[in-house]
Amino acid sequence: MREGMAGKAGIGKLALYGREYLVAVRPQDNGMVMYTLHHAAEIRSINAIEELESVPKQVKADELKLAKQVIGTFDKKLDIAAYQDEYKEELRKVIDAKIAGREVVAPTIEAPPKVVNLMDALRKSLDSVSASKKKPARVAVIKRPAARAEGRRRAR
Repeated sequence: MREGMAGKAGIGKLALYGREYLVAVRPQDNGMVMYTLHHAAEIRSINAIEELESVPKQVKADELKLAKQVIGTFDKKLDIAAYQDEYKEELRKVIDAKIAGREVVAPTIEAPPKVVNLMDALRKSLDSVSASKKKPARVAVIKRPAARAEGRRRAR
């Protein structure tokens, strides 16, 4: 079955925990892997997102070059074991502390810094990750009117 499905995926339904899931089954290495998917009713159409109407249809060549350069610095073979369920680990610590009778204090959450210009943020990210690997592309930055930038911040 695995060899016959090379380059294809099987789509089906799975009942689990009292709920029906949409799944995809694909061959991988010496086995088969099943992924849970979303039903169409759970997905918001990209055309329904008004904020995307102001996004330019054409991408400037220098912006594309910079984006590829940033992505290239993070391009590596996936090691799924490197990803941990941090929420579950922290929750376990809180539960263990409460069981032991220790007082649990919620940490203060700092507000994330506001990104004013995406191109500057990409350049800064690229510089911090790989100053010696690759040199950042030179990009002319055009400042957007404050009203447009404010509308994008509210959309997030």
